[in-house]
Amino acid sequence: MIYTVTLNPALDKTVEIPSLTLDSVNRITTMRTDPGGKGINVSKVIDKLGEKSVATGILGGDTGNNILSALDKMGLESDFLFVEGETRTNLKIIDPVCKTNTDINEPGVTVSEEILNQLKDKLLAKIQPGDIVILSGSLPKGSPENTYNVWVTDCKNAGAKVFLDADGKLMANGLEAGPYLIKPNNHELSGLMNKTLETPEELAEAARELMKKGIEKVVVSMGSKGALYVTKDEVIYAEGLKVPVGSTVGAGDSVVAALAVAEKNGMSLEETVRLSTATGAANVMCSGTQAAEYEVVKELIPKVTFKAL
Repeated sequence: MIYTVTLNPALDKTVEIPSLTLDSVNRITTMRTDPGGKGINVSKVIDKLGEKSVATGILGGDTGNNILSALDKMGLESDFLFVEGETRTNLKIIDPVCKTNTDINEPGVTVSEEILNQLKDKLLAKIQPGDIVILSGSLPKGSPENTYNVWVTDCKNAGAKVFLDADGKLMANGLEAGPYLIKPNNHELSGLMNKTLETPEELAEAARELMKKGIEKVVVSMGSKGALYVTKDEVIYAEGLKVPVGSTVGAGDSVVAALAVAEKNGMSLEETVRLSTATGAANVMCSGTQAAEYEVVKELIPKVTFKAL
């Protein structure tokens, strides 16, 4: 089974405002809401790719109930822990004229280490050897800085393959526990290495350096420039697909979803590259953080180009 963990979920409100102007009245032309947070986004895409997952995490208040209701309507299995407080609502502003995406994120609920451990124990009781656990996104207020390090360690000890997708100190702390796979973008990887990395070759060298910590696979997303896939034996650079942009929010999450599906089904690295690149591009074409239909992904797979480095 694939488990996605979203410790700081959100209700994503996506609006379009042509020619967004600061210090002025702006008019919304379109609006939609989606249950969000990185792990939840991953679960939505996994479902569209024809696989199942269990979405878990922390929810609170009416917003949390709205998220749970939306997931139920999608037919997604979930096992969230409800706490006091109100789950955040995040505003995503898309300006189709200036071609910008602006995120305004609320802080969300405050949790204690005890609450986090309660959720973790629920998850550990379910994990079977070979399961995939995806830890992604920000942490709620009150969380210890080493939270992902602890979760990676405990989930590994339970026999799971742990995917970690976080940034800054959260990623730095988590990768010290040696997750199975990490997915930084090129800027995040540069930050981890304390130097600017620009070329695929430089990024691949840095990824290999991180793999000395016990990491099996590193996937470096590079936005429209594509992505880099690094294992102990291979390095593949995949070019980005040119598609009409609906929203870039959740694009990285869709790649993680495809990586999990590929891992679960024992796909080769080349098959993984094709699926994840196509899935990422298909989801960029969507509005908000809704997941692209598999038919769109399927049409893009033959268009994926890549090369070994």
